[in-house]
Amino acid sequence: MLGLLYEAESKDMSVADLVASLPLPLSGYGAQLAAGIGADVARLDAMIEAVSHRWRVSRMPAVDRAVLRMATFELAHRTDVPAGAVISEAVDLAAEYSTDSSSRFVNGVLARLASELRPDETTAIDADDLDLDLDLDLPVDDADEVRSHLDG
Repeated sequence: MLGLLYEAESKDMSVADLVASLPLPLSGYGAQLAAGIGADVARLDAMIEAVSHRWRVSRMPAVDRAVLRMATFELAHRTDVPAGAVISEAVDLAAEYSTDSSSRFVNGVLARLASELRPDETTAIDADDLDLDLDLDLPVDDADEVRSHLDG
């Protein structure tokens, strides 16, 4: 899918036009992604720019744009795909196919988007999974006291 999005942009074609010109039709998940991303590019770009801190999508490397559009679409519309999987795959693609700093940039943008689009998928640390002595004998509602005890 990354190659298809990159090719459409490099040829200055819409995703739909590129898909229509393919010798074999896309099917399944790829077809759903292509149709969704192609129909929603302006909205996806606005979402990306809203969290990318002074980086306009038009100034990003073309591969980063394609990766971010694909992942943003999945975060917004494919809730059957876990946010962590979306971000991990996008970061891997950016690391392999884009600039040296792209994977960190893509990770930051998508983490911000995921926190807004899927706040229920935040990673919670379960105290039972940690090897800590949590018998603090402190009032639970006194956060400052708990923090100072843990820091001290």
